[in-house]
Amino acid sequence: MVRAVEKVKQRLLRTTRVLQKADIPFAVIGGNAVAAWVSRVDEAAVRNTADVDILIRREDFDRVRVAMEADGFVFGQSMNIDFFLDGPDGKIRDAVHLLYASEKVKEQYSSTTPSLDHLDTQGQFPIVQIEDLVRMKLTSFRRKDQVHLLDMIGIEIIDDSWPARFASELGDRLQQLLDDPDG
Repeated sequence: MVRAVEKVKQRLLRTTRVLQKADIPFAVIGGNAVAAWVSRVDEAAVRNTADVDILIRREDFDRVRVAMEADGFVFGQSMNIDFFLDGPDGKIRDAVHLLYASEKVKEQYSSTTPSLDHLDTQGQFPIVQIEDLVRMKLTSFRRKDQVHLLDMIGIEIIDDSWPARFASELGDRLQQLLDDPDG
């Protein structure tokens, strides 16, 4: 278990170093961004994740691919998701997944991913601002997104004032979690 967690951390750091060295704008999103925000309040509340999610601009894709492949990552695509396997024996489950700034991840989603204009750069790597991260989690609202939101509610990063920040559908989803955190 410890080795699996360390491998994700090393893949995250390797990816961010590759992109920083190539001077490509990006942000860490998903479970690693949640972990970065949560760790600022309570390191013991950090939840591990199996993969690395990176937000880039679509116009930077070719540069990202060249930089990642030069470092041994292998590009792949499945179900309209672009990703990089950690070498030829890598698995999709623990890949580096790409999302594109200011685009919908799925056509039916109500909102787009954030732009790369306003990032939090206080840590080892840039992450999306907390409100943008919460919006992304509310938009996809899969079980793991709900758990990430509940983690942030549990340590009071998110409180009762937050639902008003979002459009009604997203605000309603957040209010549901605030009202019944035990499901």
